[in-house]
Amino acid sequence: MKDLKQEINCIKNKYDNNPDFMIHRFEYFNQKIAVVFMKSLCDEALIKKGVIEPLLLCERESKYILHLLSLPSCEQLNAPKDVEKLLLEGNALVCLSGNIYSVDVRKPANDEPLDSSVEQSVQGPQKGLSEDLTMNMTLIRNRYPSKQLKIEQQTVGTLSKTRIAILYDVDYVQEDVLDEIKNKLSGIKTDIIQAAGQLHNYMTKEKFRVFPTMMITERPDRLALNLSEGKVIILMNGTPFGLVAPSVFYDFISAMDDKYHTYWVARLMMILRYMGLFITTTLPALYIAITSYNPEIVRSQLALTIAGSRAGVPYPSFFEVFFMMLAVEMLVESSLRLPKTIGPTATTVGGLILGQAAQQAQLVSSMMIIITAFVAISNFTIPINAMSFAVRCTRYPLIIFASFYGIVGVVAGLILLLCYLSDLRSFGKPYLKVYWGNTEKFKKVRESRKEGQS
Repeated sequence: MKDLKQEINCIKNKYDNNPDFMIHRFEYFNQKIAVVFMKSLCDEALIKKGVIEPLLLCERESKYILHLLSLPSCEQLNAPKDVEKLLLEGNALVCLSGNIYSVDVRKPANDEPLDSSVEQSVQGPQKGLSEDLTMNMTLIRNRYPSKQLKIEQQTVGTLSKTRIAILYDVDYVQEDVLDEIKNKLSGIKTDIIQAAGQLHNYMTKEKFRVFPTMMITERPDRLALNLSEGKVIILMNGTPFGLVAPSVFYDFISAMDDKYHTYWVARLMMILRYMGLFITTTLPALYIAITSYNPEIVRSQLALTIAGSRAGVPYPSFFEVFFMMLAVEMLVESSLRLPKTIGPTATTVGGLILGQAAQQAQLVSSMMIIITAFVAISNFTIPINAMSFAVRCTRYPLIIFASFYGIVGVVAGLILLLCYLSDLRSFGKPYLKVYWGNTEKFKKVRESRKEGQS
């Protein structure tokens, strides 16, 4: 116990000048008692109710120690190495009779589930994850009450000590994927991790990667669905988002409303998304190819209409497209940074004024304004933001290819993009895989495992 006392003294010397470091000393049972805690991390009401008041009600020291050990969050410390860590995690240290007891009295976080603001649903659940890891695990267990659900916890970040939880279904998960995820998590060497996107970047370690290989979602229903498909979920304390691995291209195009609508409505929505994906990727490049190189591939009336709208534009279509795409990107970025009360109004009015003024000044054609609006609307049909940003990035290489080689450049760019996606892997799984798994396959896996156990 001398080592523990020395550790307490070291902590006192280290944090004594901090205003939130507290040591309450008093004498009871003919013993000197000390309660050590960080005021900024601990709930003083919990300390009073769980530590101080029972002390005054117990006649004997042994009865009070029994009370402490009966608390679910209390443990007796036997080694000095965890004392400072427990203190910084929001625990109170009770020093009594040469022993030290740790009691979890951390301040309750704002653990109310937040409304889904990024992935909104019309008919599905409206609540998303919270920023508290324990509450998020509760939400997942409520939606996936399987006895095969396993949760493993660890920390990442040498300074932040951010708590994360790995969730998976023992029957459905693929062991090679799970092992790779654990290895990548254990290999993260950084000081602070505060967001799910930051953890995603450290796990993939691909600097020039364009398309996401892990899904970031705020919806508990999507996380529960992915657990049933054999995927691994990573939750992190302090962020209302979870990570799903592996995630393939199809996962980023599907929305949870597809599960809640009828079959044909869901298929129609999926077709519209793929059409929007194709339009937002290729339409600006096709406009350049048709106006500059290959007007013969469209009907003569349409070619004349496009040429007439560009009659007063003084520069090639490449600069026209680049100017309008840049304006749209700035409007989207500014809408994210402005306050919510003025963001939509400012960007809408700014877009209308900019488009009308540019057309009247003959800086761009009226056809280009229509194409710009169509491209922007099509991009918003993609349900996952990470995929939407990736598609916006792939648009510009196609524009450059089209400005040099016309329609041949567009086709060549699409072929190169398809080759890149075909070569991409998400934790060993092909990125262009249409479906992650098959329900019947999972049933067979479960039946075979049960037969092996019996």
